[in-house]
Amino acid sequence: MDLDMNVNAPHSMGTTIIGVTYNGGVVLGADSRTSTGMYVANRASDKITQLTDNVYVCRSGSAADSQIVSDYVRYFLHQHTIQLGQPATVKVAANLIRLLSYNNKNMLQTGLIVGGWDKYEGGKIYGIPLGGTLVEQPFAIGGSGSSYLYGFFDQAWKEGMTKEEAEQLVVKAVSLAIARDGASGGVVRTVVINSDGVTRNFYPGDKLQLWHDELEPQNSLLDILNAPSPEPMNI
Repeated sequence: MDLDMNVNAPHSMGTTIIGVTYNGGVVLGADSRTSTGMYVANRASDKITQLTDNVYVCRSGSAADSQIVSDYVRYFLHQHTIQLGQPATVKVAANLIRLLSYNNKNMLQTGLIVGGWDKYEGGKIYGIPLGGTLVEQPFAIGGSGSSYLYGFFDQAWKEGMTKEEAEQLVVKAVSLAIARDGASGGVVRTVVINSDGVTRNFYPGDKLQLWHDELEPQNSLLDILNAPSPEPMNI
């Protein structure tokens, strides 16, 4: 069997990224698998990047493209904060990403979700998909795993959730996407942003809920090969 594993291909984050507003702030979540074709280049990458003390961005698509956009925006926001003498708002950060994404839409292959809290508008989530459109949403999902989650979010998301409910929803959604999407996997990372600051949480892959047809986590392929065969069916 000839597996065409082109390790020189661009590092593409077949990804699941999520941003959810709740009553008092936002929760961002992502898986941790970075892939190059069929090869998993990094199984524990951090796709939730800090832009300012109160604004973070979830990255999907080309890892290089999303990282360079995040680096530029972080630099511009630092200048902006120095000039104004106060932290940038979430809308300003999202608009900067929109400007870079739209002006370079023929060269960039990245979709981003900006989330944060500021004293003017509270918790806000903005989606910036391929092409540089800016959309304010109560929740946003992106990456290859998002295809499996639209119906789930239509049913599960509700107005006025608590912080705990919002984080549980994000972790459950990412674990559902990991179960179905081969390009999503690893661990689940979340970032909670509100008036009290930022809290990062980490959920190991072997502690996530198992869904339909998922196998129990194994330490080694040998554990699976050496497992006893099922008993023959008696008719």
